[in-house]
Amino acid sequence: MKTDNKNRNLLPLVLIFSLFFLWAISNNLLSSMVKKMMTIFEMNQASAELVETSYWLAYFLIPIPIAIFMKRFSYKAGIVLGLLVAAVGGLMFLPAAAANSFPLYLCVFFIVAIGMCVLETAANPYVTELGDPATAPRRLNLAQAFNGLGGFIAAMVLSKVVLGEDFTKANLPADYPGGWDGFVQTESHNFKVTYVVFGILLIVIALIFIFSKLPKIQEEDEQGNGKLLSFDVLRRRHLRNGVIAQFFYNGGQTAVNSLFLVYCINYTGMTVSQATTFFGFYMLSFLLGRWIGTTLMVKFKPQNMLVFYALANVLLCLFVCVIGGRAAVYAMLGISFFMSIIYPTQFSLAVRDLKGDTKSGSAFLVMAIVGNSVIPLLTAYVQKSLENPSLSYFIPLICFAVCAWYGWRGYKLEKC
Repeated sequence: MKTDNKNRNLLPLVLIFSLFFLWAISNNLLSSMVKKMMTIFEMNQASAELVETSYWLAYFLIPIPIAIFMKRFSYKAGIVLGLLVAAVGGLMFLPAAAANSFPLYLCVFFIVAIGMCVLETAANPYVTELGDPATAPRRLNLAQAFNGLGGFIAAMVLSKVVLGEDFTKANLPADYPGGWDGFVQTESHNFKVTYVVFGILLIVIALIFIFSKLPKIQEEDEQGNGKLLSFDVLRRRHLRNGVIAQFFYNGGQTAVNSLFLVYCINYTGMTVSQATTFFGFYMLSFLLGRWIGTTLMVKFKPQNMLVFYALANVLLCLFVCVIGGRAAVYAMLGISFFMSIIYPTQFSLAVRDLKGDTKSGSAFLVMAIVGNSVIPLLTAYVQKSLENPSLSYFIPLICFAVCAWYGWRGYKLEKC
């Protein structure tokens, strides 16, 4: 019987794993887009970080409506909706690039993020429920490993396409075709094509899901407390603590990710080509951390691994603060490795035992990703304000300390 269930769940899991790959590409292109906005609109990093803010703001506004939608319909309906909305956002880069308007770009990023937020709200809990509850953390970490693969491809390959040439008005070659306007048009075309192709791919994946049969899980047949959205679920202490931990983790991760390229180029003297190659290694480290962490989770308890990985990042962030320079870049590769399992492990620990309220709990956990709108902006502002930019990594250090606390005490099942 268990073998039959495994075979029945195999194709749905493969399809769901592809979603983790897709939203990783979207999320991890943001760091490159922040740097590109700084170039073509001649703005400082703190202003360009509005790209991250507009993107991740959707993660605060959308989870509750989509949880209600999925409670009324199904996980599959939510997935298809998310894919199509994100595809619309990708295609909207055509008019945004033609207008060359920063506010319009922010609106487009927000639309793409709505779709990706819907996918995360649906896919994360679906993976945890699609199989044995005892292995849910390992299953979600395996799914998130495909997220790491998408991040690696975005960093090593697509970031080079998006960033292109790192010219400014001051150092643009005099013979560049069309001058500064020609440069902006060329660079806009590069990332416009990237996002339009991505949008078309999302439409194709949506069609595959429409014509595929995904099994309903037990939670979709349960009524929970009978409400389309349960705020009562926040009375569950382990979920409430999980929301707090996810807020800090996501903010810390995105702060480190979004500042990586800027740190490499502006503070260590790397060229764009060198920095994007290091960014590829950075995401490869994240991918390796996911695969190794998923394997180790067979023998070690998820909460214990969470404590170890989070504390490792506390120490590495301290190293960046104190040492700085090129050595800090290598420490950031270590931070990427140890960030790898934190999000899925915290998520799976937080949705335990929610039963019919799993969709509601998932919505609040995804809402916590709004930390990405707050903490990176704060970190960028601090970095810009300090003589020693490395000291800004004290902010992610605090975030990872909160994650370590969740793995130590905050995850425990206890009703208030």
